[in-house]
Amino acid sequence: MLRTPTGGAGHGTAAAGERAMSIGTVLLRLRDEFPEVTISKIRFLEAEGLVEPQRTPSGYRKFSSADVERLAQVLRMQRDHYLPLKVIREHLEALARGEQAALPSGGGQGESTEVLWDQDLGQNTASRIGRPELLAAAEATEEQLAEWESYGLIVPAAGGSYDAEAVTVARLVADLGRFGLEPRHLRAVKAAAEREAGLVEQVVAPLRRHRNPQTRAHAEATAKELAELSVRLHAALVQTALKVSFH
Repeated sequence: MLRTPTGGAGHGTAAAGERAMSIGTVLLRLRDEFPEVTISKIRFLEAEGLVEPQRTPSGYRKFSSADVERLAQVLRMQRDHYLPLKVIREHLEALARGEQAALPSGGGQGESTEVLWDQDLGQNTASRIGRPELLAAAEATEEQLAEWESYGLIVPAAGGSYDAEAVTVARLVADLGRFGLEPRHLRAVKAAAEREAGLVEQVVAPLRRHRNPQTRAHAEATAKELAELSVRLHAALVQTALKVSFH
């Protein structure tokens, strides 16, 4: 895991003798902890003033280790605290000024995070957030979220709360939107995901119906592993299809 600095000063300036990194290298450094991060996301954070890499005379970005640590700090505050970028920027600027700034709470509209517990396993299995936190985490507008919901890309739970997966989906849909991909374009992706989930469910359904809590726990672990393998296969097939189309 990347270590993050206590403040935001000095980002964008490489230490003496330090080798500057390209944006591709930065992406590889971050992906261990943040698998969903993309080059587009890094560029967006730069455009929002969260990181300021140096530029070569020809315009190429050159990131320092401090830049990578700062990006990790920003991504961690988004992921763990559902903070909007404006709040994160203000927090880092306060730290850079030497102020002892407490980390703000996510959302800021009185909505608390509801933690759900599995009664059989006795462990935290999910956390739910309110609509303001989801909007803040995805940097989205109310109109955008309503459109995503109308296409079934985001589905609120009973009571209008959202789980952690909804946050991930919202961020990815927002990132794709910056490339001109609209929710209507993503219906095929959603349909494919539902078919893959159906295959996983066929495998683990007998285990989930078992009365033994340990067996049901094994079902959850198996489902997670199958889902990860399915995602990797999907990514590999997309890359293969793209290579074919470019030849």
